[in-house]
Parts: sequence; structure tokens; C-alpha cells
Amino acid sequence: MPYLNQDSTIWYPCKSNNPTMVSGGVGGLIQKIDWNNNIIWEFSLSNDSLQHHHDIEPMPNGNILIIAWSRKNLHEAQSMGREIIETPLQQMWSESVFEIKPVGTDSAEIVWEWHLWDHLVQDVNPNLSNYGVISEHPELLNINLGQVGFGMSSFGSDNADWIHFNSIDYNPYLDQIVLSSRMMNEIYIIDHSTTSEEAASHSGGNSGKGGDFLYRWGNPQNYGRGNNSDHWLGDQHSINWIDEGSPGQGNLICYVNRFTDSYAAVLEFIPPLMDDGNYYIEDGQPYGPSSYEWLKQASSNFNFTTSMQGGAFRLPNGNTIITDCDSADIYEIDSNGNLEDSFSESGGNIMIARAEKYNPDYFNFVAGIPGDVNGDEIINILDVVQTINIILGTQESTSLADLNNDDIVNILDVVQLINIVLST
Repeated sequence: MPYLNQDSTIWYPCKSNNPTMVSGGVGGLIQKIDWNNNIIWEFSLSNDSLQHHHDIEPMPNGNILIIAWSRKNLHEAQSMGREIIETPLQQMWSESVFEIKPVGTDSAEIVWEWHLWDHLVQDVNPNLSNYGVISEHPELLNINLGQVGFGMSSFGSDNADWIHFNSIDYNPYLDQIVLSSRMMNEIYIIDHSTTSEEAASHSGGNSGKGGDFLYRWGNPQNYGRGNNSDHWLGDQHSINWIDEGSPGQGNLICYVNRFTDSYAAVLEFIPPLMDDGNYYIEDGQPYGPSSYEWLKQASSNFNFTTSMQGGAFRLPNGNTIITDCDSADIYEIDSNGNLEDSFSESGGNIMIARAEKYNPDYFNFVAGIPGDVNGDEIINILDVVQTINIILGTQESTSLADLNNDDIVNILDVVQLINIVLST
């Protein structure tokens, strides 16, 4: 899903030309695109060991969180206690999260990273360092859960997708990250306040738990607790914290593709957050809550069920935006589940993975023509003069002078502006 910035640019995650790992949601390329569809920055994460996929999350500091598959070979998997790899590839693609800082127009610096591979447990080989009782370690993932290979058939699978993270969200107030795993039917929260070194360990950060799971929900039988009645999620997507100022703020909401055998649902729940930023769990019991806070289930009369992707976001007015990916439909419903508005994109082979709704007041740019610094609806030498005055500090800055959208008005914008003048 693209993310719209307040200056009207978008962060656009998309598929690279030759991805090294192919499964549902494959990406590999992140672009920043301006209002005129010019690519002003792009970065590729697609190599022999890492492959971006599905989602990104723009952060308040200007950095971006990226989900990536991380290739592990048969020996590496066996060394961590994996018993069987179902795919003929005999590899496992684990998951990683990177925080990148955009640099220039085509590169980025990795400033923080987290790897699921550092937080695994198994109960089959006592000679390995990650051996333990699964139910005693809800903070770790059992490496023998699930099958390796998304879309497995009788012919096997042409990929080694194991966890299939499909969405990521960041909470700046908690400095925490939430992730959704389709294959595990669970969501996970991790601590972002750690250093990368602490994120690879079991201690450190605000939580004191390093990169271990602070919280997980949706399918507690994955860690040997609870029963079928605690299994709330199925193939879910679009996990996100409800924004401050919106009804339910701080709660989590997601689109559950397989809520029943026939229908999807949008589900909001309240995580058991404690004052110290950790999450309450009773000994021997699964993480709460034991039920949802709010639910809208699809039905034959209002069927927003989709087999892939799908989204749900709470709006400040209390309404909820729902996306039906397969049908390319977007719905807005009120708190009682009544339909308030809808949009459908027509055409063959059209899908809408997820969609958000933005208030016009969201934008912080000055209305006008980029380059028309003096607002006379003509781009000429007078605009060049005023742009130079902005650089010299003798005139108040305006976003209309920032032609390359790098948040700085400098000589590069003057050059671009002169080129516009000379071409008209």
C-alpha cells in the first residue's frame, strides 16, 4: 500500500524487476514519488539473502521500516532445530525488519534491524542452545510451526516462505512495532527502542526484553497455551494501532480474511498493556484479551470477504475504512456497521490491497504551482529571484520553491527552476 506524505509525495513499495525470492506480496523496491509522478528516490532490497515484501511503514523521523524475507539454507535450519522443510528448495525464508534512512536519490542507510531468527525455540533437540519447553516461552517462536512454502500443493512449492509477514505498523508513543503473520494466524509486537545488538538478544530496550516478542495474539496454541476458542485470527492482514484522537485509540484493529470458513471480518481488540510498556500474561495462560472489543463480520448481504490482502483502518469520526482486495472495493462503515460510503474500481484484473482515507487538512504544502514562488501563475525569472532570496534568508521559504522535494530550498532547486523557465 502506498503511503501519502503531508507534502503530497508518496512512499510506494512495489515489485522489483527480478526478485530473488518469489511468493505472495513480493516487492523489492521502495520509491518516493512526487505529485507529478516523478521518482525522486528509490531503493532496492532484493539480493541472494534478503527480499523486501508486502509492506513498509514510514516513521515520524523520516525513516522507513521494511519487512524482508531472510534466506536460510538447510544446514542453518537444522542447526536451529527445524525437523522438516516441506518445499523442494530445502530452504527457509525467515523474516527481518529493517529501519532505513533514505540517502540521496537511490540509496539508504540501515540504522536498525531485527531478525526473527534470533528469537526461536524448539523442543526436539536438547543439544541445541534454543531448546526449551514451548509453553514456557511465549516470547519466542517455535521453529517447527507450520510448513515451509506458501501456496503449497501436491507438486510442492516454488518458494520457501514460512512466516509470511504481510503488514507492519509503528507506535511512536510506545516505540513498538506490530507485525502480522498470515501463516501463523498471529500478530506480534516487538520493542523498537533497542539497539540492533539488543534486538538480537533477549534483554535491553525499554521493555528489558531485547528483540523477543513483547506480545502476541490470535492463535495461542502456537506456544502451547489456550484452545480453539482462543483462536481468533485466520489469514489476517492490515494490523495497525488505532491513531490517537480516534475512537478506540491505542487499540489494535485488523482485517481477518478467514474469520469463519465463509466470511471475513474486521476485528478490534484491546491488548493488555501495562504502565511499563510490557503486556500482562498470566502463568500458563495465553495473552489476553479473551474476546474482541468491536467486530464487523461480512455476510451474504454485505460481503467484503477477500482471499488475499484486505485492510481496515479507524477514522477520527469513529467510522472504519474496509478494503476488499479481490473485488477492488472500498467501504466506509459507522460504528454500528452501517454503510456510509463506498468506492469500486472497475476493470479487468484490478485489485486494491488496502486503502486509507486522508482529510484535506492533512497536507502541509502551500497550494499553487510548484516553481511559481510569487504566486502569479507564471513561472519566470521573478520566481528565480525569489528562490535565491529564500536561500539567502531575505525571504520566507515556501514549499513551492522546493522543486526536488528534498525539504531544503537550495541551488539545486534554482537549477531546476531555471531549466523550467528556459523550456517555456
